[in-house]
Amino acid sequence: MDDVSPRGARETVGTGGHGAPPQPGVIGIALAAVLTAALAQGSWQWFATYIGVTLLALIFCFYRLPALMPGLRSAYGLNLLAYSVVVGLCIAITLAPMLQRWAWLFPMPGTRSECRELGKYESLRVEAALADLAGRDRTALAYAQDIQSHNAVAECLAATTTLWLPVYGFGAAVLVGLGAWFVDRARVRREAGRT
Repeated sequence: MDDVSPRGARETVGTGGHGAPPQPGVIGIALAAVLTAALAQGSWQWFATYIGVTLLALIFCFYRLPALMPGLRSAYGLNLLAYSVVVGLCIAITLAPMLQRWAWLFPMPGTRSECRELGKYESLRVEAALADLAGRDRTALAYAQDIQSHNAVAECLAATTTLWLPVYGFGAAVLVGLGAWFVDRARVRREAGRT
């Protein structure tokens, strides 16, 4: 008799294994969430890292590649391609705030200094726009200048980061795809050696 209890259903879902059919719904959900985050306007915030890590956890926990089969158009090859690209996007989204903020991770030669100059320009614009306030409250003017300067620099760096994210995502996808393929190939060889 089939086990249709919640415990039986949980065991069936959780044990996916490499012979189980792929779960396209999980990949579709992850892709939709990644694209939503990628198309967001403005500076990359740390919440993007949280989204990326959450999506990676979902993919690694609930998605299993089918059994390794030769051929690029096999079910394995197509699933490996989709899996690699989505994981690459999730990694890019996870890294985006770090790439934007940390020069050692993503130097952006010339761009960082240009963005700082843009920040200085915005600070001067605020001072010109609020010239009447300068005599009344210098602290408020300085605060407004700092905020506008910071926002201008962050948006400039975010725009450059977004331009380069596909390169990081593609690189991550290639590494993930090759890694998964080598692991699956080694597993098949081990299993073949036991028989």
